[in-house]
Amino acid sequence: MTAPHPFEIFMREAIALARRGRWRAAPNPTVGAVLVRDGQVVAHGYHTACGMPHAEVECLRDAAANGVNPAACTLVVTLEPCNHHGKTPPCSRAVLDAGIRHVVVGMADPNPVARGGAEFLRQHGVHVEMGVCEQDCRDLVADFVTWKKTDLPYVILKLASTLDGRIATRTGHSQWISCPASRRRVHAIRAGAGHAGGAVLVGGGTLFADNPLLTARCGDFSDAFPVAPQGGCPNVDDAAAPRRQPLAVAVTSRMDEVAARAGDLVLLQQRAADAIFWTTEAAAASPAADTVRATGARVWGLPSLSGTESTGGTGLDLRVGLARLRSEAGCLYVLCEGGGQLGLALLEAGLVHEFELHLAPKVLGDNAARPLFDGRAPLRMDDALGLRVAATATSDEDLVITLRPKA
Repeated sequence: MTAPHPFEIFMREAIALARRGRWRAAPNPTVGAVLVRDGQVVAHGYHTACGMPHAEVECLRDAAANGVNPAACTLVVTLEPCNHHGKTPPCSRAVLDAGIRHVVVGMADPNPVARGGAEFLRQHGVHVEMGVCEQDCRDLVADFVTWKKTDLPYVILKLASTLDGRIATRTGHSQWISCPASRRRVHAIRAGAGHAGGAVLVGGGTLFADNPLLTARCGDFSDAFPVAPQGGCPNVDDAAAPRRQPLAVAVTSRMDEVAARAGDLVLLQQRAADAIFWTTEAAAASPAADTVRATGARVWGLPSLSGTESTGGTGLDLRVGLARLRSEAGCLYVLCEGGGQLGLALLEAGLVHEFELHLAPKVLGDNAARPLFDGRAPLRMDDALGLRVAATATSDEDLVITLRPKA
């Protein structure tokens, strides 16, 4: 068994710091840094928001404020120091000018414009070590990589189930599977996505059964995801709303029903301007769609998938809708809260970048209760959709499992 790197414990502290900048840092990567001397962290910093100083500079400022000499320290940083002039000067030069002679890096910068900091430092005599806790550091900037390499928003799938994999009883009753702390967590994620200009996505079944508003009833997301599963606002009902609510997107072919219930759906009554409906191209051209548009909502017709690819009960090319959310609405994040058919469609299409499963310590024991996923018919285990477990945490009585696509 390979011994852990001597600076691994400090890299994990830098990772935890970086997570505090999620949502505010977008569309930049979340980055954390610490200065280590004599086996102790003596300064720390993280990228607090887009346009603000990078983690290395924040760390050096913290060192100066506390009388720490950086030249006597090792810098541990989750992402390779940038090597270009953007909104801020290059961090590689700041590190060199601070006299630091040893730098430990989690991963190389995936941005071709900014990379090269490690080589710059080596050329000037700095000892640079790469790849400490690399997978965790890659997970940290998976959203940034998605934005740089694709035309899609970063998609987070969130579902809650019982221990036997059920999301509702046979009658459709699902309130509540998860505990109050987990529900606060979800609202904190919504708040973060809204702050970053994102959207919440649900299927038609959820729309008609729950009549949701899809807002974040929580203003505090700084420690909500994925640092502390118990994070978020102390009281979902009473907390102040975030400064920017996420868009609300519903996937349904039943535009006639949406139009007929326009007076009852709170989404159309209270925030139609933030609502977008994905439906078939034919339904988008119907009088019912025009009725929905008259409320101020948008209706987008998506092309249909062909052959066996039309799964999840939608039959729509969800990738087209996601790309349009990014290009037209500026969405960087999409939080899909189900149901299970929509979640399965996204998973099968390879459109889920992060899957957060809230597992409640409850058992229904009813084969007719609604399953977490349904609609596939694989004959071999080799045909199962594979994911990797990236993290686990507790949320009061629930278990939160964070899964990601396999490499």
